[in-house]
Formats: sequence, C-alpha cells, structure tokens
Amino acid sequence: MDSVSAEPAKVSVDKNFELRDGTTYRPFSLRQMSDPFVVEVRRNGVLEAVHRVHAVAVRNGAVVEARGDAGLTCFMRSSSKPLQALPLVRARDDLSQADIAIACASHRATPEQLAAARALLQKANATEDDLELGLQEGRPPQKIYNNCSGKHAGMLALCDTRGWPKPGYHEPHHPVQQACAEAHAEAAHASVDELPQGNDGCGVVTFAMPLERMAFAFSNLPQLPEAQRIAAAMRARPELVGGPDGADVQLMQLTDSWIAKGGAEGLLCAVDLATHTGIALKAEDGAQRAIGPALAAFVDVHLPQSFVKNTRQEIVGELSLRTTSA
Repeated sequence: MDSVSAEPAKVSVDKNFELRDGTTYRPFSLRQMSDPFVVEVRRNGVLEAVHRVHAVAVRNGAVVEARGDAGLTCFMRSSSKPLQALPLVRARDDLSQADIAIACASHRATPEQLAAARALLQKANATEDDLELGLQEGRPPQKIYNNCSGKHAGMLALCDTRGWPKPGYHEPHHPVQQACAEAHAEAAHASVDELPQGNDGCGVVTFAMPLERMAFAFSNLPQLPEAQRIAAAMRARPELVGGPDGADVQLMQLTDSWIAKGGAEGLLCAVDLATHTGIALKAEDGAQRAIGPALAAFVDVHLPQSFVKNTRQEIVGELSLRTTSA
C-alpha cells in the first residue's frame, strides 16, 4: 500500500504567478465551473456503476475549459513519467526513441516492451537485481515484468551518467528523486517545497497537485529544454508506453499531435503539441475505465468504445457518457 504523509496537502491553488513571457497565470478560482462528466456502466442494459470524472484544460497560462472541480488535488502517480524522464534525456544524448518511450511507460510486459526495458537497463550498466521495485501481482516473479521497470531502468541510467550511487536511487533524498522533483517544479512553476510528496506504487516519490496545475505543467512540457525528445519518442512509439486499450495510447495513436500518460487511481494528463493545451482528467473514485469516455468528450476525439468483458473475454457490458442530468 502506498504511504502518504498525514499532513494535509498544501498546494497554492489560488496564487497568481508570472510566466516566462511576462504574463500572469491566474489559477482557476471557482471550484465548480460545471458538472463533472458522468460515465455509466451497464451490463445487458442494467445500470451497474456510475463514475464521476473531473477535467480541466489549460492553454497560455489560463484555464480554458473545466468540468467539475479543476482544483481537485491528487497524486500524479504514473502520469508523472514524462516529467520524471526529463533529467534522463538532459543527461544522455545516446538514448533511442525506444529508450525514452519505455522510460515513460506503464508497460504491459509484452515481448517488445520487455526488450526495450532490458536494452535501457543495459545502457545503465545495471542488471535486473539493481531495480529497486517489487514484484507485480499477476505477472511473472521477475522485477523486469513490473510495469514501471522502464522508468526505473531510466533512473539507473541517470545514475550511471551522473556518477550517482545506484543503491537507494528510489529514496526521496537521492539525487535522482531530487532531480525529478525539480523537473515537476520547473514544469508547474512551483517550488519543490510546495508539492506534497507520497510514495508511489513502485517505491519512488510521487507528487500531488491540483488538476489545473497538472494541466498547466503538461501545457509547459513541449517548451522545456530537451522535452521535445520525450514528445517525439512518445509520438513515435506509443505501443511501448502502455497497452492498446489504454486511453493514453489510443489518444496518441488516433491523433496527430497529442502525447498522453495515464496514472493510477483514474488519472490522465496530456498535451496537444500543436496548441500547447494541457489537460488533466481524474475519476473521482479512481476507476481508470471511466477515463476513455470522458476524454473522448473533453477533447472531441473518437476513441474506441469501452466495454466490460468477462474472463472469457466476451463483451458483457459497456461504458457510456451520460448525456442528460438525470
């Protein structure tokens, strides 16, 4: 189970601050702009579950659209991975697009994904024994099968290049985690101390922000030094970033300019590289399955229908967006 501080989150949701171009960023001040998306789950036509999804879009330092609570604060979890990859790509110019994509991945342990994780681990002059993560339930009992092994291999590669000790790289005070914290602060125009920290599922540090600040951070990502390499890798190799049924992978495969990364507990962050519009969506109850229908409506893109399947992989239900207030 993830451990988090007992202290309440202290995030400056309402603080104005100056952007690099001299304009002022004014965070969303009204806690409720409109109702959140409501995603219904039906089995043979019978309503079985309801999920509420909050969403916000930021462009040019301002909230341009929101559904639900744009100030909802949560941990970024795996949506952080493109930001966590920033110190790595800035340190090494020998990384392939596969190396960078797998460092940003929550992979499904496909042969291609495992090969990419092992290749990055080799560039780190490290072995699977050096990975400081646990075994993942439902997968073979080897660390490389953990869906965060690519990210951890990237962190070891960063240690190898910078001359930092590899043991303990997952600890909050290790230079790797400090560099990741600084990358989040850089993208969000925040101080490191302003970002509440927790322990992620794979053992490294995770950071909390309001949804509107996450969207703001992703809107800034394309402009950050070396981040274009991350964007190019995720666009070129989305199949390494996750699974084919993931809303993040689908958005990248079905559009010409988006990069996206999902996170645990029903989160997704993305940016349109053409307009520098950052978005963040969060299922209130943590249901990842609700993100696809809400994302499709929020960015007006046709994503595949989301279905409920049984263990025989037969379709037994479907998810759809509620279109009325009833």
